[in-house]
Amino acid sequence: MERTEKIMTIVETQELTKTYAGTDVLKNISLTVEKGELFTVVGPSGSGKTTFLRILDLLDPPSSGKILLNGVEAPSSEQERLALRRQIGMVFQQTTLFNSSVHDNVTYPLKIRHQNENEIQQKVSATLELVGLKGFERRKALTLSGGEMQRVALAQALVFEPELLLLDEPTANLDPRNATLIENIISHVNRKSKITIVMATHNMFQAQQLADRAAVLREGVLVGVGKVEEIFGKPSDFLASFARLDNVFTGISHIGEEGIAKVDIGAGLELEAATTKTGKITVFIRPEEIILSKSPIISSARNTFKGKILQATDFNRNVQVKVDIGKEFVVLVTKRSFQEMQLNLGAEVYLTFKASSVHVI
Repeated sequence: MERTEKIMTIVETQELTKTYAGTDVLKNISLTVEKGELFTVVGPSGSGKTTFLRILDLLDPPSSGKILLNGVEAPSSEQERLALRRQIGMVFQQTTLFNSSVHDNVTYPLKIRHQNENEIQQKVSATLELVGLKGFERRKALTLSGGEMQRVALAQALVFEPELLLLDEPTANLDPRNATLIENIISHVNRKSKITIVMATHNMFQAQQLADRAAVLREGVLVGVGKVEEIFGKPSDFLASFARLDNVFTGISHIGEEGIAKVDIGAGLELEAATTKTGKITVFIRPEEIILSKSPIISSARNTFKGKILQATDFNRNVQVKVDIGKEFVVLVTKRSFQEMQLNLGAEVYLTFKASSVHVI
């Protein structure tokens, strides 16, 4: 991909369609991605997000339609497509690494591009520091945690300084800490290195936080594209349903005396939220942002409610707890905390969360 300031659009798709076994997985997708922007493709599982990224990565050809990179239609020959692919970084949802050291895994993309040894060592060192893995060079990649392995995969995609970075649900299988680390790296390389990023995600909150613009896919059809505030600015049952969000509530918001919004979600419950929106809104609270306790907590958090445990589900290191406070809330706590509190079904507990944890969809 030859850089030129005259062409501001790095990716353009025209009536892109992909058919598998007689079924259209993507249907007439037309959109553009501008140089330097962070663009998200949002949709539920099976909506065509991964297929779309694989076509952008030139791994799979479209059944019909065109893909243009820097204004030039993608070639059909394998050799020319490979040359273009070497300027594109791709991170898949399922991490695949070599059974070798972290250093060797991150070095590999540079070696197949025939860069000299001095450049290789400098770039590998800088990239590992960027992703927070400095000092991991000699560690076996396959012995790392899931979050660390995903950061190695991201380092592989960044080390050769791609013009375009494609990310397929890069935080879908990670715990909150590692997801935040990955998000911070993505935001940094987009802002500081001006790398154009196209990221597929089902996480609307993530798209809102990171992206400039978003496209929404529904069963292979483009149902919306625009700035994130336009796409996610209005309550949508469709968006809430596919995002697999817990603690989603629709209510009436008004601004209280202290300038904090109060959202009546029914059942006698009023949430305090850090928003200026009034009228009918839809909000959600991430399970990991709620503190679960056996007695009220004295803190600056604006929301505290008493309820009873309805269900507890063991997820390895964490326990997902359903609590009835008039409405059902889902809370995520560590297994150790759950055991130390000696909680059981029917136990009375308190939920506490900040006004800033009440996110508007």
